[in-house]
Amino acid sequence: MLHKIEIASHHVLPGADANPFLHPLFEAARAEEDLEHAVRAMVRKWGFDSFVCGFGSVPRPLRDSQLYVFATVDRGWLKTYEENDYIEVDPRVEISYDRSTMSTWSGVDLQGRSDRLDGFLRDAGRYGIRSGACFTLHNAYNDRVMIAYNSGRSRTCATDIEPYLAELYGFGLHFQEVFMRSVIEKGLPSRLRGARLTARELEALTYVAKGLTARDIAPKMSISPRTVRFHVDHACTKMGVLNREEAIALAVKGGLISVFP
Repeated sequence: MLHKIEIASHHVLPGADANPFLHPLFEAARAEEDLEHAVRAMVRKWGFDSFVCGFGSVPRPLRDSQLYVFATVDRGWLKTYEENDYIEVDPRVEISYDRSTMSTWSGVDLQGRSDRLDGFLRDAGRYGIRSGACFTLHNAYNDRVMIAYNSGRSRTCATDIEPYLAELYGFGLHFQEVFMRSVIEKGLPSRLRGARLTARELEALTYVAKGLTARDIAPKMSISPRTVRFHVDHACTKMGVLNREEAIALAVKGGLISVFP
């Protein structure tokens, strides 16, 4: 379990108890049970095998964004995802980042576009993630939240999710609200805290230490400015620091990066 979530009555959005499909989630949380079992059972009713809720908190004075993830996927996949920096090619991020509408994706339609993407699809498939549906919403703090439903089927189509659209949207909306209030507002650390920094995160941090902006760094790393910021935010979150200045100082002191040519 990535985070143990407890729900008080004020954590439940108005009207939530009027939706029977949400009851298993709230009942499990109120009983302080492991939410993964309840969430996994709920998404299977809609034809999916796993669920992911991830977001980066909006930067605030003296604090850069912090990244948080709740997932019911195999822990081996989380490790593989981190080690290979698959955030750079994850099609779910690409298609949902600036969309509030539900989008579907299927690995069979994406194969052959790049070696990195093929690697992602191959490894994701090993863990039963071959297609799915996803969308992005904003919480009360204007944080961008990605909701993803994953399937082991080779293809997920709009017609597959159409009968469940209201429940898929409703579950994502209520889950992120519960997650935000139960984790962020309580000051609990991200599950990424203490994890080893990847080579790409260190590369991005090195460029930032030399005074380059995300827009300057993007072509050097052959990724988008958005993904550069993801890498830097990942580094800050893993190191448990307030901002990138602290991250750079800590990385230099530890010999992880150098600011010299």
